[in-house]
Amino acid sequence: MAENDKMRVAVLGAGPMGLAVAYQLAKDGHAPVVFEADDRVGGMTATFDFGGLSIERYYHFHCISDTDFLDMLGELGISDKMRWVETKMGYYYQRRLQAWGNPMALLRFKGLGWMAKFRYGLHAFLCTRRKDWRPLDHVEATGWIKRWVGQEAYEVLWRKLFDLKFYDYAHGLSAAWIWSRIRRIGRSRYDLFREKLGYLEGGSDTLLQGMRKAIEAWGGEFRLKSPVSKVVMEHGEVRGVESGGEFYAFNKVISTVPLPYVPRIMPDLPSNILRKFSSLRNIAVVCVIAKLRKSVTENFWLNTNDPDMDIPGVVEYTNLRPLACHIVYVPFYMPGEHPKYKEPDDVFLEKVRRYLKAVNPTLTDEDFIGLRASRYRYAQPICGPGYLEQLPPLELPIRGLWVADTSYYYPEDRGISESIGFGRNMARAAMRDSS
Repeated sequence: MAENDKMRVAVLGAGPMGLAVAYQLAKDGHAPVVFEADDRVGGMTATFDFGGLSIERYYHFHCISDTDFLDMLGELGISDKMRWVETKMGYYYQRRLQAWGNPMALLRFKGLGWMAKFRYGLHAFLCTRRKDWRPLDHVEATGWIKRWVGQEAYEVLWRKLFDLKFYDYAHGLSAAWIWSRIRRIGRSRYDLFREKLGYLEGGSDTLLQGMRKAIEAWGGEFRLKSPVSKVVMEHGEVRGVESGGEFYAFNKVISTVPLPYVPRIMPDLPSNILRKFSSLRNIAVVCVIAKLRKSVTENFWLNTNDPDMDIPGVVEYTNLRPLACHIVYVPFYMPGEHPKYKEPDDVFLEKVRRYLKAVNPTLTDEDFIGLRASRYRYAQPICGPGYLEQLPPLELPIRGLWVADTSYYYPEDRGISESIGFGRNMARAAMRDSS
């Protein structure tokens, strides 16, 4: 690419999608500058020092169907860092720890009738075989699930998952969005009875630093601890960004920060576009990480349905990625405006200590090496029926301005692979619009 064809592009946000945008831009010969409010790259995949252990603030895993993620590993030359593990699922119900996640476990599950088991299993099987999500796009999720599995299976296996993640929004979600989650886990199986998930040696930071080094090697730049306060636009065109009290000129701006921030940093957008961004709702998370001397269960993923627990599940990360100690993630999801989100960290830490000891009564206080809580206000969009129709276009009516976050790959879940694929495609599309 000729030097005069090189475009200076501001990329807002250094999560997986922002990194993917910058990676593709730099690879194609442009000059991306990544602005990130945090002091590190990664967003929800970023790591922190947990008493000498470098670990993600929020849990992540990879499925064998994550092609965009696997392709990126190949391009970075780090495919040899990928590890695949046969994992197990469990269900804590009626104060009993039960196996889960395969047909035999369903048949043996205590607390559910035979017809309910059959209907649940049939629904899960058909979800993994479905390819077209569009017929489910305008269907409400809880009603759709009840019609398939019946009231009994819904009450035992589904209601708590909805209520303890979405609260007042539980009955206004898209069936296509829920289906994509069932399908993704179903596709992680390499036969009916065994599930295989993956992790990277060194965790997500192996990917993040690999992408960062490639971007910098191609001439891209990173400005950490540098939140953008305003995207400057004049006469229908983007001019640049303001950060740290200074103005920086750019040919284009591609934002990957959570959509609720957009009205704050782009107040000069047309009022109808601002209203669309302002109307979107998100789920927040308080994610507690426990470092233990011994394991809680043999499961990677443990669903919970217990009247004394306000969590939908527990992720025992070291049953996927072996570490010197045992790491367990316990996420508390809730709308950001819910009063619970304002409760101090100690409330959540004490709950986790109590819940894990209930699941495994052999755990003692001495088995807890450390507990840490991380919060993310805009962890997941709340996707109602016809969700994509509610979003502004990727290319906003300001020349050179593109905006997206994980909402835009609806109905897929907010995974690293999906962010990489979407971000790279958005970068290519933005550059095609350079005439």
